[in-house]
Amino acid sequence: MQKLPIVALDFASKNEVEHFLELFNEEKLYTKIGMELFYQEGPRIVESVIASGHEVFLDLKLHDIPQTVYQAMKGLGKLGVSMTNLHAAGGKEMMSAGLEGLKEGAVISGKKAPHLIAVTQLTSMTEKRMQEDLLVAVSLENTVLHYAKNAFESGLDGVVCSSLEATMLQEVLGNEFKKVTPGIRLKGDSKNDQKRIVTPAEARQLGATEIVVGRSITRADDPVKAYQLVLQQWQGVEME
Repeated sequence: MQKLPIVALDFASKNEVEHFLELFNEEKLYTKIGMELFYQEGPRIVESVIASGHEVFLDLKLHDIPQTVYQAMKGLGKLGVSMTNLHAAGGKEMMSAGLEGLKEGAVISGKKAPHLIAVTQLTSMTEKRMQEDLLVAVSLENTVLHYAKNAFESGLDGVVCSSLEATMLQEVLGNEFKKVTPGIRLKGDSKNDQKRIVTPAEARQLGATEIVVGRSITRADDPVKAYQLVLQQWQGVEME
């Protein structure tokens, strides 16, 4: 199976999404729908993108009491997405409840259960900010590893992390445990609000299992050309 980058559909409306996807003609993408788009358009945007033949990673980062996350995930499990997520900071009980709800929702709808992954620390977070703003005294690396171990023990399929932590997680938790890495940029692109970033080629070399790419593709002068460049680097076809 071809290894595709996940394209972040960070748009504000269904019309913008449709215009972007039309650029790719018959090519099927692995897309990410996050809070910005989902909260504007609701579940119908997920259904529309899937109906067009594209895969969806639904990036809503749930974080609440276990029962609430269970019920919410039960609803998300009915949508037919390929992957969704929650915050590892919610703890093992919350993660386990979310996984249970996701599986139940998929059974009810007759769909395959999505992969469930946990956010460790956002790629916009630095160690200094984590320690000063959140009063987390240990290192960023140790926090990511601890959260990832909790996700693994809760039965989740992987985590969202920086590519800079992927090698460490691969060594501790194995190749099959997903390391889904945002903060991906092509050389020369603006970092914007991301702090811990790498290129697609670097992410592959560091052990990422999936990469999420947004503005380097969606805000490019030629999104199709930018996507092909990301794809080539991610698959190791063309080195930087």
